[in-house]
Amino acid sequence: MITLSPAALQADLLLRRERVRSAMVEEGYDALLVTSNVNLLYLFGSIYGGAAYLPAEGDPIFFIRRPQSLTGSCVCPMRKLEDIPLQIESRGGVLPGRVMLETDETAYSDIVRQQKLFPCAQYGNATALLRRVRMIKTPGEIELFRRTAALHGEVYARIPSVFRPGMTDREFQVEIEHLMRSCGSEGIFRTYGAAMEIYMGNVIVGDNAESPSPYDFAMGGGGTDALPLGADGSPMQEGMCVMVDMAGNYSPYISDMTRSYAIGRVPDEARRLHDLSLEIQSRVMEAALPGMSCAELYTRSLEIARKGGAADKFMGTKQQARFVGHGIGLQINELPVLTERSADVLTPGMVIAFEPKFVLSGIGAVGVENSFLITENGVEKLTICAEELINLLNY
Repeated sequence: MITLSPAALQADLLLRRERVRSAMVEEGYDALLVTSNVNLLYLFGSIYGGAAYLPAEGDPIFFIRRPQSLTGSCVCPMRKLEDIPLQIESRGGVLPGRVMLETDETAYSDIVRQQKLFPCAQYGNATALLRRVRMIKTPGEIELFRRTAALHGEVYARIPSVFRPGMTDREFQVEIEHLMRSCGSEGIFRTYGAAMEIYMGNVIVGDNAESPSPYDFAMGGGGTDALPLGADGSPMQEGMCVMVDMAGNYSPYISDMTRSYAIGRVPDEARRLHDLSLEIQSRVMEAALPGMSCAELYTRSLEIARKGGAADKFMGTKQQARFVGHGIGLQINELPVLTERSADVLTPGMVIAFEPKFVLSGIGAVGVENSFLITENGVEKLTICAEELINLLNY
């Protein structure tokens, strides 16, 4: 797994905590209590059973129930949540009057239990605050993104080598997953939201690209009854296109990349729309400067698709996604969302996935997706790999 050095990680964690603390103080809160895996990872650098307590003033306390082998000046062994108030006071702290809890990511029963820890306090929602802070990456996070995205591109370059004529989309995906895991992928695909589930990514071919899904991802796919998304066992036949959208989680940070492939000779319209996707990427990302609204990225993309006579195929057919990209980080669907309803603007330090795609009935999906870092001067493409519509039968 790609990691930072211990010293670099600790320096970066300190910066992350200070950013969260500043945002918390700005909203008038005295403390933050975190129990979700993703935010423990963000604040502590690893996942453990317990809670993180970040006061407006003073050192954070990491209450650890298991594994209690974790050590450090801010680490406090804990038997149960109810130990927290006494531990805070024993360390010279004052119990908070206004506390933020992760009310959007924590079960109601757990929130009720947490509120009883500080019965006289007022409570606010930490989930939205943490997601907004995490939207702007720290230097350490950006370094991890660059390294995981570079490896992501190297692995993607090998995808054609695992294709065999006669495969189904599911068999192809299994080979890609094996390749990715063999090259160091963690094999976990973190998402935000209770109703968001997926494999390590998505592989769709032929008519399955038009199949609607209940999940809020860019492309659908029939999948199975238990996981209605992506590969459904469709045969990969000559004349079809296959889209591979597999996460690059070679570090805790998830890069996102899509490449499309032809199986033998495909209709000229498939190649035209693939080229149109590349045109959208080039023109919109060239204009993507700090201060531009995220809504503008979507409207510009849609307008190019419309002028290309393909608005009805843009981001789906039977069910069209109303966004063209999203933030990425410890979760695959972080802020901002590149949709016409977004109020966010591009800000240096954001890392976004931009994915203009098209679907053709009976043929499949075409287009690209890449991960981009927003810099002071524009964007930096992080995922580097050939973007043409490669013919798998040539390998």
